[in-house]
Amino acid sequence: MSERPFDVQRARAEVFALVRACPVGRVTTYGWLAAGIGMPGHARLVGWIMNGIPAEARVPAHRVVNRAGVLTGAWAFGHPETMAGLLRAEGVAFDEKGRVVMKHHAWDPLADLDPGELTRILSDALNDVADLPAPADDLPAALRRDLSGPFRLRPSS
Repeated sequence: MSERPFDVQRARAEVFALVRACPVGRVTTYGWLAAGIGMPGHARLVGWIMNGIPAEARVPAHRVVNRAGVLTGAWAFGHPETMAGLLRAEGVAFDEKGRVVMKHHAWDPLADLDPGELTRILSDALNDVADLPAPADDLPAALRRDLSGPFRLRPSS
């Protein structure tokens, strides 16, 4: 993917589109989604985007976990067991520590989609979110305040 300037609306639309493309019974990670939209190393950006999903977006957010299979976004569902229950209902298995068994359920858009399908999904992404409300938070400002994130404000020298 070619390098392009950061566009928060496009990134949001592309993340939502890739999460929608994640099949039932599979999970993806914040990092794989970031790489899929052409921003490898920006998993935290995806986390911030996922944190602001409007209900009408119909994004299966329960299918996004961290790279170790931990349900890091589980409290967004009211209680971690809610997210786990949604995944179990789709056939996703967990290990003894409550992590998704990634070797059976992992879905990496760069590895599991052919390049043409990935391009089509990303190209159509903005059309799929045209009627959605704007994010509740000012995402660029939130990203700059995130002290561990790649967009944080740095003191001027």
